[in-house]
Amino acid sequence: MAKELILVTGAAGFIGFHLSKLLSANGYTVIGIDNVNDYYDVNLKWSRLEILKNHSDFTFQQTELTDKKAIDALFDQYNFQYVINLAAQAGVRHSMTHPYVYLESNMHGFLNILEACRHHHTKHLIYASSSSVYGANKKMPFSVHDNVDHPLALYAASKKSNELMAHAYSSLYHLPTTGLRFFSVYGPYGRPDMALFIFTKAILEGTPIHVYNYGKMKRDFTYVDDIVESILRLIPKIPKANPAWSGFNPDPATSFAPYRLFNIGNNSTVELIRFIELIEEKLGKKAVKNLLPIQDGDVPEALADVNDLINEINFKPSTPIETGVSNFIDWYIDYYKVKL
Repeated sequence: MAKELILVTGAAGFIGFHLSKLLSANGYTVIGIDNVNDYYDVNLKWSRLEILKNHSDFTFQQTELTDKKAIDALFDQYNFQYVINLAAQAGVRHSMTHPYVYLESNMHGFLNILEACRHHHTKHLIYASSSSVYGANKKMPFSVHDNVDHPLALYAASKKSNELMAHAYSSLYHLPTTGLRFFSVYGPYGRPDMALFIFTKAILEGTPIHVYNYGKMKRDFTYVDDIVESILRLIPKIPKANPAWSGFNPDPATSFAPYRLFNIGNNSTVELIRFIELIEEKLGKKAVKNLLPIQDGDVPEALADVNDLINEINFKPSTPIETGVSNFIDWYIDYYKVKL
């Protein structure tokens, strides 16, 4: 029996790398694409790809998501049963200074994927959304059944737009789509623009760290292994129309079309100041803290309701923050050859 063929976009990225490894180990033939841009250190991206090259069921192509001809040619060459779109311009802060990049990558690029999936009758398109879509919502935990129409940054708006675009294609062309709202993903080979990486580097170097909202920020930190295990389990869970869906009382998480949304989070919050303490304890070194007010575009608290996810795949992300932080720092020290 031929192995099922799966496309992972953003394969050189943090989540894409871990997912490609897991898929290759679980019997899928994986084609990974990435533009390997310089948003952060490209050496880290190439390091991930070097590891993936050791997997016989993984093939890499350097491709721009916004290049429609290249994407169409890729879909013509391979008969993808499944597509997982993780390629995107990430970062809330960056979207405030480079807004046009987000429209090009996150919307134009995603449209190319939607069109290719539509014309090639892809069995299931899974795509990355973000917990940032909850924006100004205050009701905790954040539920996929709640309205999310008040984003606080263009990054969040671009991710909400992806959900809307996916619904349109699910409705018009019966393309099964599943959107995943990730909550504060962290772990080995993580992005250098994220808090754990920034704090670890600064504490080791003895440079001050900016602690926003005076350390009172609360986040639902989700370990990367839990994220990719959830995606693996969702691949065969192809969405179907919800017969109970009503336009008089519309449920944002389901539809009359083959469309679903899921939160992927730990369903527990950690205060930022405690997060920093865990890094300090692991490193055996105190941080120099620069306490500051909350930044524009940030939310003070995020907590995921993951009941729908658990019901669908019989799995709950549950890696303790202590374990995840320790694993990341062990990787960081080894990768950057840090002498403690």
